[in-house]
Amino acid sequence: MAREAEKIRSINTPGWDGVNSSADVTRIHNVSEQESLDLLYNRCFSTDAGQKVLEHLISLTLDQPCWTPGADPSFGYAREGQNSIIREIQQRIKRNKNGRKSE
Repeated sequence: MAREAEKIRSINTPGWDGVNSSADVTRIHNVSEQESLDLLYNRCFSTDAGQKVLEHLISLTLDQPCWTPGADPSFGYAREGQNSIIREIQQRIKRNKNGRKSE
């Protein structure tokens, strides 16, 4: 409990000192599970049908504006959430094709 309180105090340090004061390095503990999922995404979207579906999803999301002036700001947040799903698919395919880089 004391460690958590100290972490909160250090995060709230004014200026740049609080930005990375007690940030823990993120470690991936389930690398083999992630690699397996990457492989499945690549297999799914490397087929002709998968490519067509991915292209269609990209045309509906990434190729469209996230927000237009006058629209409610929450619309932009929701659209970026949709875009992030497509980017996740693309990243998993790329990672599987190129092999996992050390993190």
